[in-house]
Amino acid sequence: MFVGNPFKINKPKYSFPFTVFLFPFFVLAQYTDVINSNRPGQSVSAYAVGKNVLQSEFGVSFEQQDHDLLATDSDIWGADLSLRYGLLFESLELNWEGTYQMQNISFLNFGVDETRTDFSRNRLGLKYLIYDPYKNPERNTPNLYSWKANNRFQWKNLIPAISVYAGANFTLGDNPFFVGDPTVSPRIMVAGQSRLSPRFVLISNIAYDRISSDFPEWSYILSLSHALRNPKWSIFMETQGVDSDRYSDILLRTGAAYLMGKIFQADVSVGASFKDSPSRIFGALGISYRLDMHKDILIPIDEQNAGENGEVPKNAMKKKGKKQAALGPSKKEMKKQRKKAKKDGKEEEGSMDF
Repeated sequence: MFVGNPFKINKPKYSFPFTVFLFPFFVLAQYTDVINSNRPGQSVSAYAVGKNVLQSEFGVSFEQQDHDLLATDSDIWGADLSLRYGLLFESLELNWEGTYQMQNISFLNFGVDETRTDFSRNRLGLKYLIYDPYKNPERNTPNLYSWKANNRFQWKNLIPAISVYAGANFTLGDNPFFVGDPTVSPRIMVAGQSRLSPRFVLISNIAYDRISSDFPEWSYILSLSHALRNPKWSIFMETQGVDSDRYSDILLRTGAAYLMGKIFQADVSVGASFKDSPSRIFGALGISYRLDMHKDILIPIDEQNAGENGEVPKNAMKKKGKKQAALGPSKKEMKKQRKKAKKDGKEEEGSMDF
């Protein structure tokens, strides 16, 4: 969960950090050469890991759960695993998510203890990116004359990348956490992701879960991530709402992640609930690792459309000729760009700044 590139740092006066886990600022493809994990929160990014990238995200957790109405106390240990694979093309991802839990529960009114073990999460699905605002070449072009203009918040940054998810939950055998649920129950979700500034990213998820069961569930997640001055560190805050006849609550989480290498991340998080039926306090430690088998496909300049491999449109070749296009913009065009940049800088003076 990183919002700055820790492996290439320049002086901020002349350049600015770009998103590696969430939004590549210069690169139009969503693949990055640095791992982009969904951990440590529960939110799901709008972007896929990239074609032919296999990524594992593993964590262990502990939760203290007390239920005043039922007079129960529980200690819950869990192990989470998510396997993500970039399938067929850049915008499609296959994802399996599993959480295996062991709950030691005490019924205080009866003096009885019980242990429950099974999957509290076991689902498989496909996520597909349907809209990416950063594929617009004009949106993706940095201001070469203003560091402040590139790093401040602008209202257009709220426009999110959007992906859709479709999958299913699998309840095998007599699962004590989902008594009476069918073996297979569908799940759908919409994920949005907004790059508010080079250091802040907002993720939003809305899901409809266990659709064919007796207890269908609506949920939402809002997660805000921030890259620290040391770009290997990133922190987040997250809220999650759950609404069903089986369980309803609002949860809060916070935590941090540390990038130990381009393909390895470690994380820690803590959280709690608002209710006392049950009250929940929990924490988790995790790691993420990926096998990168991605290969870039380069398009010849004379075959490019706008927004591909450096945003050189076909009509630019016709107007300037191949030689001029290779040399770059003329002095006259550079003068126009400089004037436009100064004008944009003045117009943005009233913009909000993180």
